[in-house]
Amino acid sequence: MANQGKAEAAAQSGDEPTLHRSIGPTQMALYGLGSMLGAGVYGLMGKAAGQVGNAVWLAFVVALVAALLTALSYASLGSRYPRAAGAAYVTQRAYGFPLLSFMVGLALVCSGLTSIATQSRVFAANLIELVGLDGLPVAWLALGFLLIMAGIVFRGIRESMWVNVLCTIVEASGLILVVAVGFSYWGSVDYFETPAAPGDDHVILIVMQGAVLAFFAFIGFEDMYNVAEEVRDPQRTIPLGLITAMVAAAILYIAVAITAVSVVPWQELGTAPGPITEVVSRAAPIIPPILFTGITLFAVANTGLVNFVTASRLLYGMGRQGLLPAFFGRVHSDRRTPHIAILVLFLILVPLALAGTISELASATVLLLLSVFAVVNGSLFVLKGRKSEEPGKFEIPRFVPALGVIVCVVLIAVRVSTGDWRAPAIAGGLLLGCLVIYLGMRSHTLPAGGKLDHDP
Repeated sequence: MANQGKAEAAAQSGDEPTLHRSIGPTQMALYGLGSMLGAGVYGLMGKAAGQVGNAVWLAFVVALVAALLTALSYASLGSRYPRAAGAAYVTQRAYGFPLLSFMVGLALVCSGLTSIATQSRVFAANLIELVGLDGLPVAWLALGFLLIMAGIVFRGIRESMWVNVLCTIVEASGLILVVAVGFSYWGSVDYFETPAAPGDDHVILIVMQGAVLAFFAFIGFEDMYNVAEEVRDPQRTIPLGLITAMVAAAILYIAVAITAVSVVPWQELGTAPGPITEVVSRAAPIIPPILFTGITLFAVANTGLVNFVTASRLLYGMGRQGLLPAFFGRVHSDRRTPHIAILVLFLILVPLALAGTISELASATVLLLLSVFAVVNGSLFVLKGRKSEEPGKFEIPRFVPALGVIVCVVLIAVRVSTGDWRAPAIAGGLLLGCLVIYLGMRSHTLPAGGKLDHDP
């Protein structure tokens, strides 16, 4: 408690530098869109089409509705409590249980770490393919990628945002190009055709299963909450940017899905090693496939950058809240960035990236992320029922976070029911590790009552 009080009081009195507020609505929307769009959608579209058939677009519509429940909760919380590590903060505020708040914050950090480390190696592999130099070592290129990302994030939030804007425009342009070259094929197939026979009662179940897969294409919106202390007029900008990003991503995904099954039969799309590249090669053979390798570089770099920014702000926010040692909450006097948090992340990322064996860990963190979504939705449900809480500028009905909890729990059950015990086991191991870390540094946590000294 002492650490928290000193850190926040010093920041408010002007004795310590604070994060730089420079993000407007357009940058906020592009930040969220860049976090959701990624290289993964290029492969995900094929997997979803193989599962759902021509109705893959409908799976994305259902996934949008499911993801929007949690996104609206995040938008409402952002308008109420705009601060870094907001998920951990609202969990503490709602439940007054420091261990749960610590688990939520660290689960998000784990998600970011595995994503960045994975992207570093994917970037290196695609760069080698692009330049055609097979002798280049992936590990050292991955390390170079991490150094550049760390440098950009340390340089400043304004610089990070401009790089994000550039990468997001390239990412979105790649998907728009797919739609443009295949638009003339629209209307050529039955868009309700699925692998099930006509009239089969399993059609709805197939679409729902595809929606579970498509849901993960929308994950990334939660990153927007963690830069709240660097946003101008966050109570208005966060909800506006978040919803705009979700709608833009949904339009792109649905349009690409319709285009993909219009150009390539869904049976072939599901087995194609590069489904989107296959669509373009058939619709516009003049476009070289290597173009999408270049676009993938921008997509991967953007994902890594956004996750680096998010993870550093999580550590910073948890340091300010007393959930981690106070030095994580320090801000560089010139660059106005959380330099200690950035350095610690880099030191952790280097061995992760060099090891190259984190795919199962990344799969496990998806379960942790869904668990965080369930807790955050529950937090808003609790806070909305508390009369002492001031409403924000963007309020939603109380049933929305309640439905968000249900959707997240169902998705967790679906993931666990696949029969792969490794991801749940690793997720459990990570939670156990979080517990050990928490017990080892209890002196830095909030008291059992969970009372917070300062509100934003």
